[in-house]
Amino acid sequence: MMKLGWQPRKWLEKKSKRGNRGYPMGTIAYYGPDNRRASKAAVSIMPALHADPVDLRRWFAETGDLRTDETVIAEIAAFLRENEVKSVVMADGILGCPHEEGIDYPVGEACPECSYWKGRNRWTGKLESS
Repeated sequence: MMKLGWQPRKWLEKKSKRGNRGYPMGTIAYYGPDNRRASKAAVSIMPALHADPVDLRRWFAETGDLRTDETVIAEIAAFLRENEVKSVVMADGILGCPHEEGIDYPVGEACPECSYWKGRNRWTGKLESS
């Protein structure tokens, strides 16, 4: 039987399906201009419950979807392995606009570049009445 080398995507999927196995915990969140394309990935290392992240890395893409970019997936998996995470939490879907409130646009306003997310709940993806 031929043994395959390390498979980052498979490792991430397996790690995230196992649930909470303790800390340190890796968190993975994807953001995009709409609910179809992830143009930003944010990955953090949480050392303990209620602790601030000890490290946060971001990946960006002008085109394509980071969720299917094997190079980025491998870099994320390597980052999490370097930090010896015991658990991985990965959000389902895209969690909103990749731009940061207060940095890329004023606090309290909608992102001028991502009209899809204006008035939309980032967790459910549904439009909310104002």
